[in-house]
Amino acid sequence: MSLYSATTQGIRIQVTPTFLAEQSDAANDDYVWSYTVEIENNSPVTVQLTARRWQITDRNGITQIVQGAGVVGEQPILHQGDSFTYTSGCPLSTPSGLMQGTYRMVTLDGEVFEANIPAFSLDSPFEVRVMN
Repeated sequence: MSLYSATTQGIRIQVTPTFLAEQSDAANDDYVWSYTVEIENNSPVTVQLTARRWQITDRNGITQIVQGAGVVGEQPILHQGDSFTYTSGCPLSTPSGLMQGTYRMVTLDGEVFEANIPAFSLDSPFEVRVMN
């Protein structure tokens, strides 16, 4: 299991993806991953996560954009030292892909910034690896 991490303005975002073999069906090109995200506020200011924007690219290079308010139905407020963890999922029609994105953060003073979600790979045991 791999852990991916990025920090923007003191907001650390860590992602751990997991392939879900029991929910996937390679014969029908259905591959499913879960990913757990931990967002930690290591900055001196309180922030609220108000929106998300994901870029999901499959093995064939086809990209879809998913965006909306908050995460998993919430818009968490994180004071200095607080963290928020959630798990979500991603289906693909290829055995591998890549996800990356941003969370829109707003401070109590109204400053808005995008916190980077690190790019992370979605790998399944069905992906054929070629070595040169």
